[in-house]
Amino acid sequence: MRSNRSAPTAPGQVEIESLAHDGRGIAHRADGKAVFVDGALPGEVVAIAVHRSRKRYDEAHISEVVTPSGQRVTPPCPYVERCGGCDLQHMDIPAQRHHKASVLAELLDRQGIQIRGEVEVLATADQHYRRRARLGVRVDAEGGIHLGFRARRSQRLVSVEHCTILVPALSELLPTLKQLLATLEAPRHVGHIELLYSDQGASVVVRQLRRHPTDQQRWQRWAQQRQLHLAQWIGREQPALEWLWPQQEPRLTVTVPSLAGDLALAYEPHDFLQANNGVNRMMIGSVLEWLGPAAGDTTLLDLFAGLGNFSLPLASAGYRVTAFEGQAEMVERLALNAENCGLHVASHQRNLHDSAVVAALFAEHAADVVVLDPPRDGAEAVCRTLAGQASVTRILYIACDPATLARDAAYLLQGGFAVRRVAMADLFVHTSHLESMLLFEREQ
Repeated sequence: MRSNRSAPTAPGQVEIESLAHDGRGIAHRADGKAVFVDGALPGEVVAIAVHRSRKRYDEAHISEVVTPSGQRVTPPCPYVERCGGCDLQHMDIPAQRHHKASVLAELLDRQGIQIRGEVEVLATADQHYRRRARLGVRVDAEGGIHLGFRARRSQRLVSVEHCTILVPALSELLPTLKQLLATLEAPRHVGHIELLYSDQGASVVVRQLRRHPTDQQRWQRWAQQRQLHLAQWIGREQPALEWLWPQQEPRLTVTVPSLAGDLALAYEPHDFLQANNGVNRMMIGSVLEWLGPAAGDTTLLDLFAGLGNFSLPLASAGYRVTAFEGQAEMVERLALNAENCGLHVASHQRNLHDSAVVAALFAEHAADVVVLDPPRDGAEAVCRTLAGQASVTRILYIACDPATLARDAAYLLQGGFAVRRVAMADLFVHTSHLESMLLFEREQ
């Protein structure tokens, strides 16, 4: 987003020209020095206060919006000025999504990747969408309890009574959690609290630095009264997970779509799980649409497969799926999920960041299609190897970092692949974070 305005500004004021990738406004002082302004929008004239000055640029925040943008809205969250979580709440939803799609297109363009048509946008609700969160706990010098999220650019904790992006069943727990913490004999032994929402309802996981039997009973009564699942991590160096209510380990599941209906995937509290259920379902639907049902005996490798979020729906579409994952525990979880869903997916543990391991993997397992869903550091070793794999005709890359995606995509283009479809998945509304999906096909 870039403004064409050139109106003069008063001393201490700047005009916002565009947005940086992280959502901050970009302006230039009269001497040409760049300024990155928190909470500013293109076309706005704002008075600023610099909070960090660097050699080539300054970082600032707004002291007054002199001329507001038509995209500016009142943030839905009362903690927006202090909490560091949702940094785009001042921008209307269409503008947020346009910005994120533009960031993705720009990063790809820098690698010489031209997009045919518009970037598709996968999005659902803009509030009450998040099904997991981690809350910090702090006891101040006077014994006051603070429960909430970190402040922007700080480790300081901001207490919150509710959260507009959490699913209601989790947001409603915040006041009662704070009340419970105030009754504990040793609240300083609580490190943090994780909230999860699954098919079985809400779960609470407490990071307990050391065991305290009386407080444990208080936690159990609290969970029993609310019929919640409650667990605790005990210990500092090698914490162990214990279930407090119910005392036998529950089977927690999340459902994902497939061509044959929903599939239930079991997970543990420490497993990776997409925080936005609605958009995750849309992403799986797009994967199934983009690849289509398997034609004949089509082999597919799913790399960084996790719980089987994509492996199992693709197996239900007729693909002969072999899944690879770096963590042995997740490999076991995926195999169990496949068995419970009545699907055949071979799962293996491999270090997918090791070039030699990846080369051996592709030498052993031929594939027609490859699906990638790597962590933020991307899949450089995989994409370097895939560039020379003649048997692979299609690659679907799901990325949580558009910069590493653009880097990896350049290898695939050098290897003879072309981008056929691009989507931006708005998993974290009101933040600058974006997920993306690219479909590559080998050019004939």
